[in-house]
This record gives sequence, structure tokens and C-alpha cells, in this order.
Amino acid sequence: MAEKITIGELHLSGCTGCLVTLADNYEGLFKLLDDYADLAYALTLVDVRHVPEMDVCLVEGSCCLDDKLSVEELKEARAKSKVLVAYGGCAAYGNITRFCRGGQWNQPGQEAYVPISEVVDVDLYLPSCPPCPQAVRNVAVMAFLLLRGNDEQKKLATAYLTPLMQLAQRGNEACGCDLMYDVINQGLCMGCGTCAGTCPVRAVTMEYGKPNVNRDLCIKCGACYAQCPRSWFNFDVMNNYEGIMDAIRGAME
Repeated sequence: MAEKITIGELHLSGCTGCLVTLADNYEGLFKLLDDYADLAYALTLVDVRHVPEMDVCLVEGSCCLDDKLSVEELKEARAKSKVLVAYGGCAAYGNITRFCRGGQWNQPGQEAYVPISEVVDVDLYLPSCPPCPQAVRNVAVMAFLLLRGNDEQKKLATAYLTPLMQLAQRGNEACGCDLMYDVINQGLCMGCGTCAGTCPVRAVTMEYGKPNVNRDLCIKCGACYAQCPRSWFNFDVMNNYEGIMDAIRGAME
């Protein structure tokens, strides 16, 4: 067994739903912590007062520019982490802390909340509201293989993580309109309904087998775009899919 990596979770302005998703891996979480990762920092799970050196830092929630402590902690986490992950829709796109639509007020009631990429460089997005437990597990396993694995495992991990890195490079704005422009209008939509099932405010509905976006309700959390299997189609993932899944299953056994 290779040396474990260190993972931390920095909680900013969010609802803690992403942290709950981490815990929702149940016995899989114990396997990760036993064999692959030490939890070095987390507001509600680890008794550590200051941000330590970490291999991977999951940042939950958007950053309040009016809160000096939040800005300082985020910058410190960036300086002390090899890989910084925007963990969830608020960290990646701002979600409800940044936007209000159709009478949905941004919460809390200030307008100084921004995605973390407005303050620091972000290596990888793990979006949605919240990310599914399996996605959290997969990224944790792939981060371990990328940092501690052999050459073949590093190749698989790179293939899996590259699309999430490309999401970070794409920027911190995404909404249902992007589905229209990049997927539906390009003839790529297969009518699976993933976007509608992912939308936390039900701004996306399926009509006649295709998604329809209510722009007044859309809060630009990016969940629908990031979860659509055709929005950032990646041949490296598809060509290595069996190997990637075998690696994940093998790691969790």
C-alpha cells in the first residue's frame, strides 16, 4: 500500500450539503480513510484550528469578499494545497449565494459572494448541488492514483480528472442556456433527462423528450450543464472507461 494522501475540507459560505455528501459514502468513506487518505482538516470532523499542508483541499461554498477571514483562509488553502477543488455548485459557480431569479433571493442577503475562482486559482471542479457521493468517492480514488499510483494508474486518473479540470478552465458561469447552445442546438441531446433531474430549483423540465429551461428560475448553479453526459464529452474517459471503473472497484474492495 502506497503512502496515503492528505485531504482537507474548507467550509466557506454554503449549506454544508456537500460535506453531508462526503459522509454519505458510508462504509466507502471508512475504506478511503483506512487505506488511501488521511482527513487533515474539516470544520465539523477534525479538531484542527488552522489550515495545514494538504495534497487535496475540497472547498465548499462561495467566498464572501466582506469576510476577511474567509478570504484569508481560502488563500491559505490555495498556498498549502497541491490540488484545490471547487466542491459543489456554490464553490464552482456561486449558486444561490450569487444569483437570484424569479423571486428567489440570493442567500444570505448580501451580494459580496463569489465563486472561489474569483479569488484563487482552482485546479478542478466537482460541481452540482450537491455532488453525488459516487463522484466524491471517484475523485478521491483518482486523486490517490494520480499522486501515488504507478504509471498505468496515473494515466487512468489523468483521463478521468481531465474533464473536471477543463470545467475549471472554462470559467465560473454555467446555466441552462449553455445546454441550449452547446448540446441541444448542436444535435447532441439524447433526451436522457439528467439535466432536469439534477436541477435543484426545477428550472429544467422535459417536454417532448427534450429539456426546456425556464430562465426566470435558473440560478446559474451549473448543475445541469456539468451533469449532462454530452456537455463535455471526452473520448479519453470513454476509451478508458472499463479500466477506470475496474480501478475504482478494485480500490474499494
